[in-house]
Amino acid sequence: MSIINTSQGVGGILNNFRDLVEGAEKITFLGTPGFCTPFAELLSFVVRGKKLAFIPSLDFEKARSIYMTPEGMQLGEFTDAHADVIVLLGGLAMPKTGIHPEKANEIARKVLENSGKKRIIGLCFQSMFMQQKWDKIINFDYVINADLAVEVLEI
Repeated sequence: MSIINTSQGVGGILNNFRDLVEGAEKITFLGTPGFCTPFAELLSFVVRGKKLAFIPSLDFEKARSIYMTPEGMQLGEFTDAHADVIVLLGGLAMPKTGIHPEKANEIARKVLENSGKKRIIGLCFQSMFMQQKWDKIINFDYVINADLAVEVLEI
């Protein structure tokens, strides 16, 4: 594992993501409902010209399209989850979800089964995939790992 780029802020996450999925026709996000959904919608905005889908938890059959509305990116109708790129979101690896990396890897393989491009990207905060050893089970092509600094100011 080696660092290929560093950047800061939400723009850094979005720009790097856009670069990593260049050439893909369809991208499917795999994440937990609620916690990961807004991240999938945010990432989708920078690639809104592509076909996009979100799989909640590990339920392949409940994949929904992601599409542009006047209010931003939203989940839409049920859709086929097969894609060129699967993006695993770090909420999956949080211990409280009870999701095992072997099962997520199985879903990732299913999403990519008909693709000639096959790319697995992880997006996590505070090294969640590495802390939980998901990088030892899942053969990620890339992981975008971000850290958050939080300040609460009283003015």
